[in-house]
Amino acid sequence: MSLYEVGVPPFAFVQLLESQALDPDAVARFRNVMTREGTNEGLLIQREVQAPLRWFREVYPELDVDQAILLGFAFAEQAQLTSFGPLSFPLVSAGSVAEIVELLTYLPLISTALSPQFYPSEHGLTIALTGHTSDPALDCLVVTYGGLAVLRLLDMLAGDVATVRLHLTWPVPTFMTNHEEIIGGRLLFNAPMSFLHVPAETLSEVCRFSDPLAYRLAIVDLKQTLEQRSGTTSFSEKVRRFLEKDRPGQSSRQSVADELSISTSTLKRRLSEEGTTFRELRESCLRERAMLRLLDRSISVSEIATDLGYSDLSNFSHAFKRWTGRSPREFSHDQHER
Repeated sequence: MSLYEVGVPPFAFVQLLESQALDPDAVARFRNVMTREGTNEGLLIQREVQAPLRWFREVYPELDVDQAILLGFAFAEQAQLTSFGPLSFPLVSAGSVAEIVELLTYLPLISTALSPQFYPSEHGLTIALTGHTSDPALDCLVVTYGGLAVLRLLDMLAGDVATVRLHLTWPVPTFMTNHEEIIGGRLLFNAPMSFLHVPAETLSEVCRFSDPLAYRLAIVDLKQTLEQRSGTTSFSEKVRRFLEKDRPGQSSRQSVADELSISTSTLKRRLSEEGTTFRELRESCLRERAMLRLLDRSISVSEIATDLGYSDLSNFSHAFKRWTGRSPREFSHDQHER
């Protein structure tokens, strides 16, 4: 088990194994893999070690998107407030829906397989969900699980928050014949990318067990823990985080290398060792941010181009068409029609 392996929270993984959601043969295969790697359920929880997602590919060698969505549902159905390690206490003490979703900032403390990007607007908050497994089916699994777990937590802590919807980029699975009725119509497929949308009026809804002091203290602890663990974060994840908080279109290799106190040649080498490049990371960040901003009708395409760091609208339009096959205006029109 590598230090930088992407995985899922250990407690959530153990709960899944002990539930009836998986068939006994699959559970036995998972335990055989753990035995081979010198660990077990107790050690995973004791050491707070993420359960590597590559185990799922080994146990389910033919895993496809449909099966991944099914596993994502199984994971989310088992999710309890105790499943999320250091996030569990602040979740319980959160005072509003806004504070619950704010805790996604600290997701790296329990899983490096999934990252959120936040896009506030006058209509509410859109949270892009991106998997980092380098395996399309496993990305589907973690995005489905993560998004559905957030919906489940919101229902537990703030009541039936029916206005919050999860949009998944994948098509409707073949096993879902009545997907419109699943979780009250709050799950939508065939989206341009995967994201959660929380309307502005919902963000202020009050939670059941609000404890402002406990929440503030917990946030301080989470910030400190996240800083302490930054040394174990993969290099590509550090670059991605920098790009997400900056204007990716204006971020150069040199500026990122300076931020990380390394040379551009070291930046290139370290990213290559993790199977990616600076260009790929920046393009991914730009594409995701552009698509989400285009879902907001209150922002013009020109404003989005400027926000992303493009010198003119033409350059942005050419880049967007290269990514999606459509112009920004065509994309925006299609999504609003949907």
